Amino acid sequence: MKIILAVDGSAYTKRMLAYIAAHDELVAADNDFVALHVTPELPPHAARFLPRDTLQQYYADEADKVLAPVREFARMQGWTLRERHAVGQPGDTMAAIVEEEKPDLLVMGSHGHGAFASAVLGSVSARLLARTQVPVLLIR
Repeated sequence: MKIILAVDGSAYTKRMLAYIAAHDELVAADNDFVALHVTPELPPHAARFLPRDTLQQYYADEADKVLAPVREFARMQGWTLRERHAVGQPGDTMAAIVEEEKPDLLVMGSHGHGAFASAVLGSVSARLLARTQVPVLLIR
């Protein structure tokens, strides 16, 4: 079973990983986990003042801050993990990648690093629920 883990480095990501690890019925020996992170794009008026290589390094560093702990957690759990990173609007970009990957399950925390998160669900969670056709497990 292919499971996408939508990660952003928040406390909800940590809860989601702990939940998955604690529920053996979700974690089989042959599961293929994909850690998916989208770094929000810097505004064009700010990004244009940075050299392209500096901007790319910034995005890579931001992704590694999120993906490195997930990578280590997966290693400790014995999970097979592949990482995907993109730059863009998190909800839309994640939805496009989920459609491309065609997972059996998308797992994510219900809230994350959204400045304008809604009261019930985070804005990225709400967008993914609306735009994807795969089963979604939200961990609160």
